[in-house]
Amino acid sequence: MTTMSSSYYAATAYRSDHIPKQPLSAERSWIRRFAKMRLPWGMTQEVAPDNFMTGRKPATLRRQEFLLKDREEQLALGTYVPAPYEHVDFHDREDHERFRFSLWSKRSQFWIYLHLFGKWGFIIISPVYLITVLAGATKSRLPYLEALLSLIEASAHVFLLPQLVGWALASLVIRYFPHLWVKPSRGPIWEINRRTGLVTLFDYDNNGEYKKNGTIGELTAPFYEFDAYIATTPDRQGLPMNVLYIAHRYRDIVINFGALVPPGAGELCCALWDFLQNYMDTSRPLPDLPRYEEFRHLDPVTAQYDREVGRNPRLWIDMDDETFDGALYHMRGQIDQIDTFRRPNLMARYAEYVD
Repeated sequence: MTTMSSSYYAATAYRSDHIPKQPLSAERSWIRRFAKMRLPWGMTQEVAPDNFMTGRKPATLRRQEFLLKDREEQLALGTYVPAPYEHVDFHDREDHERFRFSLWSKRSQFWIYLHLFGKWGFIIISPVYLITVLAGATKSRLPYLEALLSLIEASAHVFLLPQLVGWALASLVIRYFPHLWVKPSRGPIWEINRRTGLVTLFDYDNNGEYKKNGTIGELTAPFYEFDAYIATTPDRQGLPMNVLYIAHRYRDIVINFGALVPPGAGELCCALWDFLQNYMDTSRPLPDLPRYEEFRHLDPVTAQYDREVGRNPRLWIDMDDETFDGALYHMRGQIDQIDTFRRPNLMARYAEYVD
């Protein structure tokens, strides 16, 4: 590692080729209750959950670049007017240094979920409802059109009106009254920091508020002291729903990554675990995903790697839709064929396990 990168990263930064020896892990009874499968460390693949790519498509990057350039031009001319809530801190970060996760406030979540459930509830229910009333009208003794209108009058307010009203009301509030719904939460939930190699769980009281002394507690430990687990529970149809957790070997620090990858296929959890290891590993460049392209030159190891291989610094932002779709298809194929459960646990060289 160069002198520059050595001074940039903290002594606690994670390197897969330099992991310190660790003591015997503590007994963790809670693991047996909710997590039956520990994932191995090491031998990662260049994968990430596919929503990590679709969330920042090349077209989105180009639009962001245009808006940033337009903002800089307006600032130079003295004509820039800040967007509403532009300077509000929503506590989330995702760049070359840290991945900090937070949720919106309960008020914001209420309006967002009302919009989603209202919109998709109406879209899904309305064709089923229409087919039902069209078929039901044929069984009436009244003239068909009269029977159809009568059925709609008697039932539409029950099956369609609630979703339609919810969708319309939430759309109105979200678009025209941001002060009613835009509100950040109290603070972040967790952070993984590539530069320091530390994992932090922000500690609130049971109500999600600040502690009595007005501060947020922080439970912090090195990344290599955590193990990944897949917790599996059945849904209402009995299908397995998998969620990735990381848990500290020696203290009660547990982070649930269900908000990053919705409960579902175990392969997505495995892909997320590979991504987390690759993101934190300062012996290798940042994962080559659209969301990190603008930051690659700021991370010393990544910048050096890109110079050595001659990577195009605008690889993603200038990519056409067809090429991006091909990259996404390739990523999904890698996830489907991921070999996590056939790998040895390389952390066993440095840590002793009791479970």
